[in-house]
Amino acid sequence: MRWIIDGVDDLNRVAKEFLESTGNNTIYALYGPMGVGKTTFVKAVAGCLGIEDDVNSPTFAIVNEYLTATGDSVFHFDFYRVKNIEEAMDFGYEEYFYSGNRCFIEWPEMVEPLLPKNTLICKFSELADGRRELVIEEKL
Repeated sequence: MRWIIDGVDDLNRVAKEFLESTGNNTIYALYGPMGVGKTTFVKAVAGCLGIEDDVNSPTFAIVNEYLTATGDSVFHFDFYRVKNIEEAMDFGYEEYFYSGNRCFIEWPEMVEPLLPKNTLICKFSELADGRRELVIEEKL
């Protein structure tokens, strides 16, 4: 699956299509350089799920939890500051990854050995004209 995001105004369309096309998958590993729009994309997806909280990057908290309009939890991770696998293990990643709830994982490179087998690999990149591309390449 592949989307071109024409700008911030186009995010809601892509987020809606993303949710429709990923089916029952709940674990999303978001790859891409800093500033490419991973957190902005999670905000758009959260809006599609009826989340009213202010969605921001959990850089220092590692994980933020949001509630959808139906009361389901959505977890948003940022492993940028995690120095080793043990840190992720210490905060109980299994409780989140295997909860059945949606998990959006920024900087998954830091914890790849811990990602469940059903994780969708979502790669974000910036095109030469400034638009963004989102490609779901594979499942782990």
